[in-house]
Amino acid sequence: MHSEVFLVAGPNRLPRIECRGGLQARCTMPDTVHLVSSAATPLGGDTIDIRVVVEPGGALRLRSAAATVALPGADTVTSHARWEMEVAGCLDVDLEPTVVAADARHLSSVLLRLCDDGRVRIRERVQIGRCNEQQGFWSGSLRADRDGRPLLRHRVELGAGSVADDVIGAPRGNVNEFRYPATTFAEAIQPGSTVLELAEGGTLSTWQTDRLVD
Repeated sequence: MHSEVFLVAGPNRLPRIECRGGLQARCTMPDTVHLVSSAATPLGGDTIDIRVVVEPGGALRLRSAAATVALPGADTVTSHARWEMEVAGCLDVDLEPTVVAADARHLSSVLLRLCDDGRVRIRERVQIGRCNEQQGFWSGSLRADRDGRPLLRHRVELGAGSVADDVIGAPRGNVNEFRYPATTFAEAIQPGSTVLELAEGGTLSTWQTDRLVD
């Protein structure tokens, strides 16, 4: 299944929403959109394309109604999620965790372009496996540019077959949070997180563990 979501947020109006496939979007507040699954996705072989545009003066909070569960398909175990974001206003993305179940492989990529007075916060949470599952695999990349200049290149692998995989002990939960132009985290973050201040502005926090916590 191929799913597409297209969101445009501008000043003084509700977000424009276009969807097709197994993923829908609903405006729940004037500046807030929730993603809602209308079918079981992503399964192996599925692709999800999400494009977000925040115009100058616009603001958008993007959330999800429930966790995303990636499952293997009948013919392949690999699914893909591709994000493209163009931000000249204010964007806050904080979805419920992605759970990679059974032996599924889920590959995620985010392309972010910031311009003008663009401000952004993106938090991504991933858990390999449901209870007593450890064989899933996730790969996530974030490529961020500011006015055409490189801002961040970040990639993480998690789970079976990843570079950090170990049968004795290896992380199965991951939280990444990118903020721009913030150079610090004013509020408390997860103890043990690694926080990096980026050379071109912005902050990246990463935290890994066996199981995500509230």
